[in-house]
Amino acid sequence: MLKATDLGHAYQGDDFLFRKVSFSVENGDCLAILGPNARGKTTLLSCLSGIRVPREGHVQTDGPVGFVPQSQAASHHFSVRDMVLMGRARNLRPWSTPQEEDIEAAWAALERVGMAELGARDYSYLSGGQRQLVLIARALVAEPTTLLLDEPTSALDLRNQRRVLEIIQSLRDDGIACLFTTHDPSHAFLIAGRTMVMDAEILIGKTEEVLDNARLSTLYRTPVQVSTVQFAQGTQRVVLPDYTAPESQISTNK
Repeated sequence: MLKATDLGHAYQGDDFLFRKVSFSVENGDCLAILGPNARGKTTLLSCLSGIRVPREGHVQTDGPVGFVPQSQAASHHFSVRDMVLMGRARNLRPWSTPQEEDIEAAWAALERVGMAELGARDYSYLSGGQRQLVLIARALVAEPTTLLLDEPTSALDLRNQRRVLEIIQSLRDDGIACLFTTHDPSHAFLIAGRTMVMDAEILIGKTEEVLDNARLSTLYRTPVQVSTVQFAQGTQRVVLPDYTAPESQISTNK
């Protein structure tokens, strides 16, 4: 469980990115966070995770918080297992080394995300999708009750996007409170019961109610259509931007 009360943050000399943000995510729930670039989504996650101290408000949790950053290129040569093992640092006493139970936990986390067979491989040689799965395993090895993910499907192909979304959905179903940022509203429809929209104002509500054509078109400054598509296993809500729309139809609201 995670609860934010009147959260606000601004970098020195700049205006506040957000203020008076209050919400909670219970264990077993999932919250998607949408917004244009530079609206403060990553900053919000860093405040929620404890990486950054907010200028205003406070955050409460009922246990450890795991944080999965955006996947980045690696310049070091740690093994995949050792990358995950770093997530156990909070469980170790000062100057101590990982014990057998920590190593077992690392392998279990890799197994959870389907990466155990690559445990001995050099992390820097992995693909972007594989690295993202390893970063999720690194967060899971600390046994968090809340998991924060910053654009976990960014720059991934469709297959790896599906793998990441299925893992988040599985963790949610296992009782972990999950929050993730995304630029794909379709992902919010797929796995998030509620969505936060960060724009000039912040709105939080049920995904089906918050993400309509008008709000998404204003949010992304381009015409957007929410549609229902029939697949073999059932229907799915998808979001389609109209890239062919004339300039006069594109919202310029700030």
